[in-house]
Amino acid sequence: MKKRVWCALAVVVSTGFPSVGMAHRLDEYLQATTITLKHDRVLFRLRLTPGVDVADQVIGQIDRNGDTILSPDEQTAYAKKIARALSVSLNGKSAPLRFDGGAFPATTFLRAGSGVMELQFDLPMHMTAGHYRLTYTNATTEPDVVHLVNCLVPQDPTIHVTGQERSKDQSVYQLDFTVMDGRSAPHPTQ
Repeated sequence: MKKRVWCALAVVVSTGFPSVGMAHRLDEYLQATTITLKHDRVLFRLRLTPGVDVADQVIGQIDRNGDTILSPDEQTAYAKKIARALSVSLNGKSAPLRFDGGAFPATTFLRAGSGVMELQFDLPMHMTAGHYRLTYTNATTEPDVVHLVNCLVPQDPTIHVTGQERSKDQSVYQLDFTVMDGRSAPHPTQ
């Protein structure tokens, strides 16, 4: 009997309260970057989420004509603005990022704190065997920006992340990795 009461209470508690996943940002502009390493390029995916308290400021920077619709031209202009704040170097040499597309939600979602803008940039290259240090800097000066950055586990068994360092606010990120010769890489089944 006691076990049934506890189970019933657990069901009521778990369904009676909103989940943490339903929470929306309030007073911050989250700029989360994930980095994907491949032999022929490095991908940078930015997920930009303005909180409800800063959304109007961010929307105002994108929606230049004030019609509450983010036109393709306005989206491209904003992506270029974000790109100007990003810098990448590989082994100490500056490397230009190329805009590779994006998606913007309706302004109603942005104002609600649940809208996420997604921008993708890539760094085309051909990586040969060796050690690499990639430095990524996001110098965005939007209101109340909070940065997050991380590298995804490489899917290619010849690419290995060997170290990561971040500034305290994560606006500067250093990634150390090695690329092995394909002949010396362990087979995925080993």
